[in-house]
Amino acid sequence: MIKLTVLYGHPTDVTAFEEYYANTHLPKTAKMKGHTKLELTKFLSTPDGSKPDYHRMAEFWFSSPETMKTTMESPEGQNTAADLSNFATGGATLLVGVVEE
Repeated sequence: MIKLTVLYGHPTDVTAFEEYYANTHLPKTAKMKGHTKLELTKFLSTPDGSKPDYHRMAEFWFSSPETMKTTMESPEGQNTAADLSNFATGGATLLVGVVEE
């Protein structure tokens, strides 16, 4: 399994970020085909109660690197990736890794 993780930094306007994320960005991601699982996380705090380094995380699970590549190079994948600059004012860090079980 391969996982694409998107870590969203803290936005300049949380309300605007959340509205855009829910109503515009997530519908775009729903059009992407090829991932076997999608997990969305909104961080609350670190274990000691302090502010976390990131605001949100999205994790896309794929059966293989080839499947991930095909999905991300598709028009839907390209549209989703291009949309990040429209709302991720705190930045977005993308990481790819192998899931070890």
